[in-house]
Amino acid sequence: MIFVTGDTHGEYNDTVRRFAENGVGKDDTVIVCGDFGFVGRIGGKHQYYLKQLAKEEFTILFVDGNHENFGVLETYPVVDYCGGKAHKVADNIYHLMRGQIFDIEGESYFTFGGAYSIDKYMRKEGRSWWKQELPTKEDYDEAAKNLGKAGYKVDYVLTHTIPDSMIYRIGKNTDVHDAELTGYFEWLYRNLEFKKWFAGHWHVNRCFDDKMYILYDEMYKLII
Repeated sequence: MIFVTGDTHGEYNDTVRRFAENGVGKDDTVIVCGDFGFVGRIGGKHQYYLKQLAKEEFTILFVDGNHENFGVLETYPVVDYCGGKAHKVADNIYHLMRGQIFDIEGESYFTFGGAYSIDKYMRKEGRSWWKQELPTKEDYDEAAKNLGKAGYKVDYVLTHTIPDSMIYRIGKNTDVHDAELTGYFEWLYRNLEFKKWFAGHWHVNRCFDDKMYILYDEMYKLII
């Protein structure tokens, strides 16, 4: 079984409780839509939590959010995982890199993490904020290459933030610093053929058009 959820922010007790209450068990897969937060400072508490999650009998996959420790995340080896590039964090934990398409249990998943931190001014670069939170030209080029090969058709989309029109529908405004990314997602929403799109970031649980799922603490169970 595949479950999709929103931000976990490195909160171990809340995360394992969320997984347990939704029936996540042996051989299942949980996908976190960014701000996973358990890949933290070496020697910090999140390193201990990460080791605990690595003992679980289910798989944890995540796209990156804006609140990830990219300095540590990028030290993990890049491997081929289900046909796409991923950082292998543990035997059962993988970071699904930007612009990739993964074949998971016979369905295709396009991944593109990242978002802008509106609280950047309160953070310190290299300790609580990293410039890698926003995509590079190489990330967009990688996405174009892989989506082109797939004929711009996938089963599911996994991101952290959401398209422009969805931001307005939850009563928020697009941030100028995020405009390139959310504008790109708006273009994808209109031009990519897909079944469902899952995202996090906004700390709400909402569904639009029966295809855009913005998740926070809820979990969506994919019946494949």
